[in-house]
Amino acid sequence: MKTWKLYLSGEIHTDWREQIEEGCSAAGLPVALAAPVTHHEASDDCGVSILGEEPNKFWHDHKGAQINAIRTRTLISEADIVIVRFGEKYKQWNAAFDAGYASAMGKPMIVMHQPEHAHALKEVDAAALAVAETASEIVEILRYVINGELDGYTNAAQAAE
Repeated sequence: MKTWKLYLSGEIHTDWREQIEEGCSAAGLPVALAAPVTHHEASDDCGVSILGEEPNKFWHDHKGAQINAIRTRTLISEADIVIVRFGEKYKQWNAAFDAGYASAMGKPMIVMHQPEHAHALKEVDAAALAVAETASEIVEILRYVINGELDGYTNAAQAAE
């Protein structure tokens, strides 16, 4: 059985990743989850911590962004499905960039955000194959995509087995 590689991009201030992980585990889905570094300070400071201090904040951030991009680009390119969460508290420009990158690579993408962001994210939503509001909706999408299971329906191929 195939193990599906999921890349979970976006908002880092809530437990949405854990909700998806728990839901996939409870559903018995064969998935491997990957994500960016979600420790905010470590992500911001990785460049200067590894390569040396920068007196100019622009170059400080630039070093970190480039090192983080090694991880992000690699994991998105290896993913079977990219899931991008846009949260409430901050504008996630990095999530929008990841969505564009995944879209340009032709990766199947699921976007998650609240209804009030639909207008601001209309281009991102148009590139996604599904737009969800909750982690449980994403788990149900994954259950359907991976196992062909939908509550109340029997998959004819599975029934024949």
